Amino acid sequence: MLKPRIIPSLLVQEGGLVKTTRFGEPRYIGDPINAVKIFNEKEADELTVIDIDASTQHKEPDYRLIERLANECRMPLCYGGGIKNLDQANRILGFGVEKIIVSSLLIENPDMISKMAAYLGNQSVVVALDLKKPMFSKKYEFSIYNGKKKTGRFSEELVRTAIELGAGEILINSIDRDGMMEGYDLDLLVNIQSHCTVPMTILGGAGSIDHIREAIAKLGIVGVAAGSLFIYKGVHKAVLINYPNREVKTDLYNNYG
Repeated sequence: MLKPRIIPSLLVQEGGLVKTTRFGEPRYIGDPINAVKIFNEKEADELTVIDIDASTQHKEPDYRLIERLANECRMPLCYGGGIKNLDQANRILGFGVEKIIVSSLLIENPDMISKMAAYLGNQSVVVALDLKKPMFSKKYEFSIYNGKKKTGRFSEELVRTAIELGAGEILINSIDRDGMMEGYDLDLLVNIQSHCTVPMTILGGAGSIDHIREAIAKLGIVGVAAGSLFIYKGVHKAVLINYPNREVKTDLYNNYG
């Protein structure tokens, strides 16, 4: 039976685990390998790891780190950052990573997404849309390179385009909500879901289990990803890796339909 997925999202920078706020102010948290070990023990449904510098600095993916993460990880692993061609994507999947995330390719080389989907399988290709609502606009604009470059393209159109190119999953990330821990942008997500015919994962804004519960109740079977929620504890944001226990997860899984 299909059910929602509750997904820790880890950001890495220069090999270290960091957390951002609205895609800026990266705060060093620790060793990503140690975080993976803890999420293994807590039986996380899936894990997403994104290198926030690889694309912006036009660097190759950090294959050594990816291989270490994949070797340690006992749950499905999704990796993004710096993936520009089929050889890179295939090498990363060869480590045991289940899915790769691409973003700027949607604007700069959309044909490559189709090639990846055809060769690797649609289910292995995730297209991430980092979205921000410009002032006085009703539409959400897509930005690339860790939010640093605006594209002038908007969410509904790009969801359809990504799916037509062969994406097997869409990751929707709210720039405005990133690290704020004030809840997901449900208006945005409900609208996106109405255009999305493949699995969808949401990211940006979760600050409590109730935010996850609310999202699942509203959206149903989606991937519900969070960074701050699973890294910080308390109002002072002490670093403490955490994840819902089995009883809480069961309750969340049943919170739709």
